[in-house]
Amino acid sequence: MYKLIIVEDEEIIRKGLVHTIDWLSMGFIVVGEAENGEDGLKLIEELKPDLVITDIKMPFMNGLQMLSLAENKRYFESIILTSYSEFDYAKKAISIGVSDYILKPINEEELFKIVTKIKNKIDERKLYENIKNCTGNKEKIEFTNLKIYIDSKEINIYVKYVINKIKENYSEKISIENLAEEVGVSPSYLSRKFKQETSYTFLDMLNKYRVQKAVELMMKEKDRYRAYEIADMVGFGDYKHFCTVFKKYTNYAPKDFMKATSIIIN
Repeated sequence: MYKLIIVEDEEIIRKGLVHTIDWLSMGFIVVGEAENGEDGLKLIEELKPDLVITDIKMPFMNGLQMLSLAENKRYFESIILTSYSEFDYAKKAISIGVSDYILKPINEEELFKIVTKIKNKIDERKLYENIKNCTGNKEKIEFTNLKIYIDSKEINIYVKYVINKIKENYSEKISIENLAEEVGVSPSYLSRKFKQETSYTFLDMLNKYRVQKAVELMMKEKDRYRAYEIADMVGFGDYKHFCTVFKKYTNYAPKDFMKATSIIIN
């Protein structure tokens, strides 16, 4: 789950963005809002967001000034809100590194497309940073942070139950059908609710977490276990399937990843 800050001086637009858009389904949580560039800059420095959505013309400091100052302190993606009369600002914004822009009045479908595209970009960058940091510092690599969902008060209780099961039983054979039976709901309802609450399918999150655990073993125990043994340890009964899933999330075949970790360290 990624962190989002919204900066907009018109309260009705800002509150509408914060409270009426289903950010959770896109993989974001709104961690802060501000009504001018100065306050927005402080929030960016304090909360370290992954995405900032901002208006251009605001009191005290405009959106472009805020983004330019903030870029020196923290890397994040950004979307500017603009109107046709401010289109020259939008072109300037793109030239200084703004990820994208959206015209007012805001079209939710267009916003969803832009945010989804940016999320994919963040996913790729985070993956590379995680692998690089993990190999250099022996820290845990995270493809998905289950704790965010487990600790959230907004997550449906059935969905939270499933996420806990993934965390505790990822190495075993688990299915959405069996878990639905355990909580007394239909598999179709649980699958739909899981996707709605997390933006992932059950299988995608399970596979992400299994690959995450596989990477941890490869970092700590690569001289002790072979790749096919690690596949079995994290719940993949079929090694070829493990290779396919592993490459999907890391862009490496398992054996190549185990070799690449030492290359990245060097």
